Amino acid sequence: MSLPSPSSSTAALVTGASSGIGAAIAAELAARGYNLVLVARRKQRLQEVAKTLSADHGIRAESLACDLSKPAPRGRLPDRVDDLGLRVEILVNNAGFATNGPFDKADPEREIEQVRVLVEAVVALSSAFIPKMSERRRGAVLNVASTAGMQPLPYSAGYSAAKAYVLTFSEALHQELKGRGVTVTVLAPGPVSTDFWDISGWEVTGGQTFERAVPRPAWITAEQAARAAVEGLEAGRRVVVPGLGVRAAATAGRYVPNALKLPTIERFMRPKRK
Repeated sequence: MSLPSPSSSTAALVTGASSGIGAAIAAELAARGYNLVLVARRKQRLQEVAKTLSADHGIRAESLACDLSKPAPRGRLPDRVDDLGLRVEILVNNAGFATNGPFDKADPEREIEQVRVLVEAVVALSSAFIPKMSERRRGAVLNVASTAGMQPLPYSAGYSAAKAYVLTFSEALHQELKGRGVTVTVLAPGPVSTDFWDISGWEVTGGQTFERAVPRPAWITAEQAARAAVEGLEAGRRVVVPGLGVRAAATAGRYVPNALKLPTIERFMRPKRK
């Protein structure tokens, strides 16, 4: 089995668990009997999710509010988990947000914060928990990327680059840890019906999203993405791209040179003039 069996002393740590794909992944794991350590910035919402999952599935669900963009509180997470008397055997790096619009007009601090959450936090938490999983020859890691990371996206340069990092990092770790009892899977969904892009402020800047290029029937729910992710982790898969149409388009797109793709992508993603 690519997923360790649940026990009273172990848990799955899920970041970005207060809503969307993160909350749905937490629900999938809870339904399989795993205790949870839920991490996000929104403390009250996180506590509500933990309470609901605990009541619905009879598991232990703890909530730890933490700003993953800040090294100090992020660095204290392993000790906080230890204080709960739990051992992390499943790590889900899901937390994230997206910047948007022309890079030369972007808020530099927000761009850097995006890298800290989408890239730095993934590396930091992987570094904190994977060595012990490897020592025990028991564990699983699920990183959440995006089909946005499969090609450069003008006007979403930082986001697509960060997700490309997560894809490459995860695939490399999958191969490194193969045979050591630790599974690493990366989820790369296309369009998912959540509040993610609304929170990112695309409507405010007049920007497009790569998701709007996909017909609405091809969109999936957060629950469908989470189910595909956890099933892929169970099966020991390297990359999970939910949805046949999106998967086919993403695969085909990798064979088209960026020199040919980028002008079309740039025109589509270009912010509307007011």
